[in-house]
Amino acid sequence: MSEAATLTRKADFPGLLTADGKPWHYLDTAASAQKPQPVVDAMTRALGKDYATVHRGVYSRSAEMTLGYESARKRVAGFMGAASENEIVFVRGATEAINLVASSWGMANIGEGDRIVLSMLEHHSNIVPWQMVAERTGAHIDVCPLTEDHQIDLGALEALLTPRTKLVSLAHVSNVLGGVLDARAAAEIAHSVGAKIMLDGCQAAPRMALDMAALDCDFYAFSGHKIYGPTGIGVLWARQEILDSMLPYQGGGAMIDQVTFEKTTYAPPPQRFEAGTPMITEGIALHAAIDYVDALGPDRLFAHESGLAKCLRDELRAMNSVTLFGPDESAGIVSFAIEGVHPHDLGTILDEENVAIRAGHHCAQPLMDYLGVTATARASFGLYSDESDIAALLRGIERTQRIFG
Repeated sequence: MSEAATLTRKADFPGLLTADGKPWHYLDTAASAQKPQPVVDAMTRALGKDYATVHRGVYSRSAEMTLGYESARKRVAGFMGAASENEIVFVRGATEAINLVASSWGMANIGEGDRIVLSMLEHHSNIVPWQMVAERTGAHIDVCPLTEDHQIDLGALEALLTPRTKLVSLAHVSNVLGGVLDARAAAEIAHSVGAKIMLDGCQAAPRMALDMAALDCDFYAFSGHKIYGPTGIGVLWARQEILDSMLPYQGGGAMIDQVTFEKTTYAPPPQRFEAGTPMITEGIALHAAIDYVDALGPDRLFAHESGLAKCLRDELRAMNSVTLFGPDESAGIVSFAIEGVHPHDLGTILDEENVAIRAGHHCAQPLMDYLGVTATARASFGLYSDESDIAALLRGIERTQRIFG
């Protein structure tokens, strides 16, 4: 048995069984990961016997909950290689993180005639907020094309940049194609013209070691639910000096220093960007999720999931009716199409076989247009995936081909 197979720990994930106790072959981890029992337990405790509000209470349980919540921030900082926990802003998800940067930093630093660079493979969450900034400011969006194997073309990126380029915002790992960006090289290119660079790390954080200093980016975002944690919480990292210069994204409690009807002064980052009662229980559960992932080792996770992706690509490549998208070296994500079968039909038949994949445009409609399809089928692996999931998927594909043959 391979080392990858020993990593799966399916028994830790109560969601990997059907209602009648049969194995559920979950191949939609890129959309949202299943939760290990330690995360479920941490959330249950936080919602139950440990629960209290944070930051405001003078009673002991509130103080203990505050320590637990803020220790989650410190844990995230260590996981990301941040210089300080004060660089970690808790948000509802990566979508809110990107919107925060767009609304606060973007509206203050991007003006008429300036340029924002995105790539052809971006998720809608890394397109629409920047379109809104461009519409409001008169800035322009430039789109970086892809290489023949569907990677972000860094040569084309360099050629696109001008002194008017203020921001480059790219996916660290494509949610459709699984390709891994050379993020450090992209950062060097962006910084060569004085632009800032933001990385969408939703697909990278669950399966790759992160080091903000090594990546040399300016902003980084990921969602808790994709890294085996709960929904409703995400992370924005930004350099301290950038956060210090940014105005609040929302107003309300917790983000203030002093409030009068004449004037309000704001708390320093990260509290400045965390208006209202925070995601207390979600933060504590995210801490548990990061502990779980970190104990297994990000390098092992990447090797495990990319190995499964390569195995699946090899199997699909042997089928004449299948078209594969993306690079051969993929971070655990495989997108494909079957001639004569709509991805939604494939997904429906696979569901009858207890196999779950994603079918559709994956919130990446410009990429679908680029690939010349309306949708793809996407199988995405997690740390709990193994060869049995690939075998079940292939059996379902063969059944689908017989039905539509």
